[in-house]
Amino acid sequence: MISDESLFHYSLLALYLIAPPTFISLRFLQAPYGKHHRPGWGPTLPPPLAWFLMESPTLWLTLLLFPHGRHFSNPKSMILMGPFLIHYFNRTCIYPLSLLRRSPSGNSKKTSQGFPVSIALTAFCFNMLNAYLQARWVSHYRDSYDGDGTSDWFFWVVFFVGLFVFLCGMRINIVSDKELLRLKSEGKGYVIPRGGLFELVACPNYFGEILEWLGWGVMTWSWVGFGFFIYTCANLVPRAMANRQWYLDKFGADYPKSRKAVIPYLI
Repeated sequence: MISDESLFHYSLLALYLIAPPTFISLRFLQAPYGKHHRPGWGPTLPPPLAWFLMESPTLWLTLLLFPHGRHFSNPKSMILMGPFLIHYFNRTCIYPLSLLRRSPSGNSKKTSQGFPVSIALTAFCFNMLNAYLQARWVSHYRDSYDGDGTSDWFFWVVFFVGLFVFLCGMRINIVSDKELLRLKSEGKGYVIPRGGLFELVACPNYFGEILEWLGWGVMTWSWVGFGFFIYTCANLVPRAMANRQWYLDKFGADYPKSRKAVIPYLI
């Protein structure tokens, strides 16, 4: 039977190995939900339910595994795990409720489509992998939280630097999602978002999430944390590029061509 340590290392390797094919495949074929919804992907779920179910392992599996780590009782491990859980409480609980509350009135079919079960299941499996890695590293496989003065100083420096980046990204992500949901709730179909970071990029919500997991990588200062950041880029950058092209195709000259896809002034 495989040991937990071997499982952890194989899972970490898998996280890095799946990033390149994810990026390459998404440059040619977008997951069929939201703007890119199309038939032929099997049964669907209501989007709020799909988001809740597929993101849920980041909460229940993390909370299930964390107490079994050797660093479980160390306050630093609890503090470090906090931002991860806060993000996923928003994504698993608050965001689906916002989808329900802001569902468009009138002709909701203009923007509301079912979420394919196959895509939700894929995301569920990834979140199982990622929750396992993040929870086990923070609570168990990190070398130590109680070193000498130098290591203690380094822990707090990278934590607060990473936390600042994380919180900036989370604010951008939440504010952008709220604006997109507000526009959707008007029931007018897809429109060109205006104002704030929407003037610079097509997908500031994705930019914010990328910043969050860059901050997480800095906070954890680990292959596990940076692996998640790399995978996030592999997943969101090509989708943001596809979203920008979708806007250009739909709105033509009305859509500002100077807007980048996801990274202001760069991509």
